[in-house]
Amino acid sequence: MRLWSIHPRYLDAKGLVALWREALLAQAVLAGKTRGYRSHPQLDRFRAQANPSGCVAVYLREVADEAARRGYAFDRARIARTRTRGRIDVTRGQMVYEWKHLMAKLGRRSPEWRASLRGEEPEPHPLFVVVEGPIAPWERR
Repeated sequence: MRLWSIHPRYLDAKGLVALWREALLAQAVLAGKTRGYRSHPQLDRFRAQANPSGCVAVYLREVADEAARRGYAFDRARIARTRTRGRIDVTRGQMVYEWKHLMAKLGRRSPEWRASLRGEEPEPHPLFVVVEGPIAPWERR
């Protein structure tokens, strides 16, 4: 499971679809609707919030918005309803780590997409606020 802190616009088509599926899985896990992935470290930062499921719903809405900008039709009915407007801190070190991780993935899977991102300074997913700090402790390296 990879719930990117970087904005979904940086993902290629395959990555965007994978993110949608993985975030839906995260939503199910946090709602107690599945047994698998309950202890996945990527969910720690959502669990630390007052409304974990609501934060994942906010996350999913932005993924669906990015898909719509590209002409894809993700089923928004699958996103839990929430009024949460939460924000989650993400460290600069985590952002740098994820950017390098994404660039490596794209180098293998989608070199043309990777080339189109050259020189970009990645912005976070709108749910996240960048703060100073190292790679997150939940990150698997």
